[in-house]
Amino acid sequence: MEGPQRRALILGTVGAVVLLALLFVVVGVDRVVGALAAADPLLVAATAAIGLCWLAAWSLMLRAVLGALDVELSVGTAFLVYSGAAFANNVTPFGQAGGEPVAAALISKVAEARYETGLVGIASVDVLNVVPSVSLVFLGVGSYAATTAVGDRVTVAVASAAALIAAIVTAIALVWRYRVAVVDRVPGAIGPFLGRFDRFDAETIEAGLADRLGNFFADIERVGTDRRRLVGIVALSLVGWLFQAAALTVAFAAVGHPISPLIPVFVVPLSYVAGATPLPGGLGGIEAALVGLLVPTTGVAASAITAAVLVFRGAVYWLPMVIGGASASALGVKAFG
Repeated sequence: MEGPQRRALILGTVGAVVLLALLFVVVGVDRVVGALAAADPLLVAATAAIGLCWLAAWSLMLRAVLGALDVELSVGTAFLVYSGAAFANNVTPFGQAGGEPVAAALISKVAEARYETGLVGIASVDVLNVVPSVSLVFLGVGSYAATTAVGDRVTVAVASAAALIAAIVTAIALVWRYRVAVVDRVPGAIGPFLGRFDRFDAETIEAGLADRLGNFFADIERVGTDRRRLVGIVALSLVGWLFQAAALTVAFAAVGHPISPLIPVFVVPLSYVAGATPLPGGLGGIEAALVGLLVPTTGVAASAITAAVLVFRGAVYWLPMVIGGASASALGVKAFG
């Protein structure tokens, strides 16, 4: 791990620990520990099992995307590869944005594909996950608002998510619209700049970067034009989101406070906005966002909510971390070089 990467990871980890500590202090450590100690072990195990179903659904997404690029993976290998990608996302700041290069290296090594093909594969999964998440947020909030007054926190969260998603979609659309200019001009700008340093050859870098960018955009176009496959991929994404919502619902039942299954449908994707922070996999930020959204929407005590959130995050963050770390090690790829 290089110096800047190490510093970013250390700072992100410290930030996550501070946020979690503040959350425990505000809610009350004793009450949270008591709620966790009283949790139903069978329902905690069920939460973990549903978390694995989410991981399986999104690994099938990755398999389908790579299939559109003529990269074939078995179902089992796709699960291990996506678990490794989830591990990379969870140990790097800025979540998917930080983990995608590592995940792309993992895919290219296991599938013996070009690096840019692996990058298109994992990036496509992350981008396509936005489509059903936005739909679930607005449909869920709309259904919730039909029977209950929507509080300021939920309104602000929805507005923030909409603004962030709009910015991401706009940036992607602009890059795609001007992709020819990007391929023509970006290598010509980066090559001479790096060529000022003795260790880089400007012409080699410029030619290599132009080739990689061209392959990258060509692979994206192949994924986007296979409409039947695209519909199936988005459907798998939706199934994954619903499994996460189900896991949070069962986590609340585990701590003895059942809630409406409708609430997690929009709260879970909303909370992932916190994953865009410079925290490892959104650790600390997502937990705080979930508690902040669930307190006004469920009417459950904050200590019980925090306990349920910890059970849920154990299923969708820590369990994939363990599986993904083992997968990346078994597949012979290090998260950081």
